[in-house]
Parts: sequence; structure tokens; C-alpha cells
Amino acid sequence: MDTLIKNNTFIDEDKINDLISKKTVLKERANEILNKAMLANGLTLEESAELLNIEDEEILEKLFKAAKIIKEKIYGKRIVLFAPLYASNVCTNNCVYCAFRRDNKNIERKILTPAEVVEEAKAIMRMGHKRIILLTGEDYKDTGLDYLQEIMDRIYKAKELNGEIRRINVNIAPLSVEDFKRLNTFGIGTYQVFQETYHKETYVKVHPSGKKANYEWRLEAMDRAIEAGINDLGIGPLFGLADYKFETLATLMHAEYMDKIGVGPHTISVPRIEHAQGVEFSDNPPAQMSDRDFKKLVSVIRLAVPYTGMVLSTRETPQLRREIIELGISQISAASQTNPGGYHVYKSATSQFKTGDNRSLEDMVVELCEHGFLPSFCTSCYRVGRVGRKFMEHAKTGHIHTYCEPNALATFKEYLLDYAAEKTKLLGEKVIAQHLTEIEEPEMQELAKKQLNAIIQGKRDLHV
Repeated sequence: MDTLIKNNTFIDEDKINDLISKKTVLKERANEILNKAMLANGLTLEESAELLNIEDEEILEKLFKAAKIIKEKIYGKRIVLFAPLYASNVCTNNCVYCAFRRDNKNIERKILTPAEVVEEAKAIMRMGHKRIILLTGEDYKDTGLDYLQEIMDRIYKAKELNGEIRRINVNIAPLSVEDFKRLNTFGIGTYQVFQETYHKETYVKVHPSGKKANYEWRLEAMDRAIEAGINDLGIGPLFGLADYKFETLATLMHAEYMDKIGVGPHTISVPRIEHAQGVEFSDNPPAQMSDRDFKKLVSVIRLAVPYTGMVLSTRETPQLRREIIELGISQISAASQTNPGGYHVYKSATSQFKTGDNRSLEDMVVELCEHGFLPSFCTSCYRVGRVGRKFMEHAKTGHIHTYCEPNALATFKEYLLDYAAEKTKLLGEKVIAQHLTEIEEPEMQELAKKQLNAIIQGKRDLHV
């Protein structure tokens, strides 16, 4: 494996460029690929490239429809909700697109104390969230593993009203194998790190200094995490730095490689560059893409790796989020603040980027319900060890919904009873009743009913 990593053969730029150069996609061939995709067994890189090259509107609509069907086949109508918690915006890197970049003198920086982090977590709890992703700037001195261990331990112990944070996913700088092993003892959910761009020439240009300037060190992060025993891993590019077709195919190459050496990605995120304070580059990125192409790439990823969760942030506008969620997204952030202290303790610190969807968690819950989705605050797979290969066994066969549906119903019931306004409760109860009838296995439907009744009686944190 060491030779494979050093030669960087799992990201084959020549192959990717050759595939995306083939512009003509015949309708018959596109239909053939989409018919194969409907089996939910994934697609080859070549087939994914052909779908990315579709320009015909009629075929595009078929692509979008297929993605929606496969998403619902694997994940149902559930949408998992979470919030980011930024503990710091101090960074030693100099990424040209990011507000946190070292040389940006036009921002207010802040490293939250452990006590302040807990106050932020409690503010998130008061909304009703049960899952967060913890982020810091890539500052190895003041926000290293000692700091991370302390704040995670404090967050897990904290309680607020009827709630707590049940799972902390982590997005921090790549680590050595030994440090990943230590991180894995902190009770993390998914470890997430973005390559930003897989196009090496572009990568070097946009990461001029700092430890992040080393393309290979970042690319090999998932190898080291897998070697360290971390089961759930999240990847993704930052769209806008290089051609979206290239980035999509490179992401799929990375996913295929991870699946071969250990376990495929638990999630693939699809962020796009947005305005960052004091960073002119962010307002005119070199590879901007249309919303139409964004919808296309989300659909292709969903068909290519149907087992993988897909994450959509609040970077996008409410209208586009409505459309994209339909095409394959299984997790969304809601009521996000992207600056340290932004929920409660220190609102003036600078955000990493401008968000496009600033609605409250309750507003998001209402919208999901109105569009037939089941809001979920579930963290059960992490709690019972259904992670890594065990999770993939269920996801790849389409059986993960057996567990997800009762757990989603239970956590949504908690939210309605503990946090929702009366009008939201009425709407949510109708959604619960509808989804309860759609559980196909009689024993699981009965279990879901028992869990719901127990929650009414005051029980919390029930899962299978």
C-alpha cells in the first residue's frame, strides 16, 4: 500500500481528463447507464463520466429522477439534521479562498475556552440538535488533541433541558497514524476532512504555505485514519477550485480506493465556495459552476455510490437546498453558525464563509415535513457499533432503513415533545403517523410503536 500511496496512482488525472473530454453522450447509452443505476449497485468511473457529460435536458431530468429513486431506496425519506460547532478560527495555513487564512488581517479571531465551547453546545442543544460536527482552524499549537479531548469530554457530559449532544463528528487537520489512534479514543463519530481540490496543480496554487501545502499529506489522511482503526470517514472537494467534472470523478476514485483498502466513505460532502470576509478570491473562484451542474454532480454521486451518505451545508440558498435534497442528500446542517461563539458566547468573531440558508432548525423541520420528508436526529449506528464495514453491509444491501426508520421516528418524536411549537407538533405527528404505516416489517413497526409510546411516557434516547 505504501508504494500505491507514494505514486499517487489512485487519483489518475490523465484518466479523468480523458473521460471528461468525451463530450458526446448518446441518448440510448445514457438510458442504458441509468437502467443499470436503478439496481442500486453503483456505477463505474467511466459510466459516471458519461452521465456528467449529459447536456440534453430530457436525459438530465431522467438522471435527476433516477437519483431521487435510489436515494429513497437506500435511505428512504429520512433527512438527518446536524449543526457545526466552530471552536476556533485561528489557522496556520494560507488557503487563498478561506476567511481563516493566516494572512487575512481583516478578521476577528477567537479560540473558545472549553467552558465557552460547552456554552455553544448548550445553545445548539436548546434548538433540539443531537448531533454536531466540531471544527477548528488548522492550528496545531493551541487547538491540538489535548484541547480537542477536553472539549469533547465536556460536551458529552453536558445536559440542557431534555437534551444532550449524542454524537460529535470531527473535521480537523489530518493527523499521523498515532494521533489518529488517540483521536479514535475520544468517542468521535465520523472523521471528516476535505481534499479541497484533487487537481494537484490547482491544489499547489491555492495552498501556498502552511502544512496544508503538502498535497500528498492531505490526500493520504484517510489511509492513515483507516490504519488507525477509525471506521467512519467523510470526504469531499470544495467545488469552485477546479472543473466540477474532474473533482467529482476524483472523489469517486478516492471512494473506490478507500473501499478497497478498508472501508468506503461514510459520507461525501458537496460544499461550494462562498463569500469569505477579506478574501477577494472567494467572490470569483476559477471554476464556478451553474446550479444545474451542481444538481447533476449530486445526482451522479448518488448513483455511483448509493451506499454513501451525502451532506449538504447551509452554504446554499433555501430554494436550491429544496431541489438538491430531493436528489440524493441524506444529511443537512440547519441553523448553522460558522464562527467560533456564533450561537451564544461570542458573536463578533469572523465566520469562515457566508451562509445562504439562515433559517431556524424549526423552520427546516417544518419544510421537510411539508415536502414529505422525515426529520431525523438519530445517532444510533454509532451507539450500537453499526459503523464501518458493519454499516456498509446494511447500506450496500439497502437494509439500513430497517434500523433507520424506527430510530428516526423516535428522535423526531423527542424533538416534537421537547422543542417544537404547537403548530409544528401537529404537522410532525401527521408525518410520524404516515411513516409508521410505511414500515414494512411487522416486528419493526411494533417496536417503533413501543418506542414512541415510551417517549410519550418520558423515556429518551431509545434506539435499535
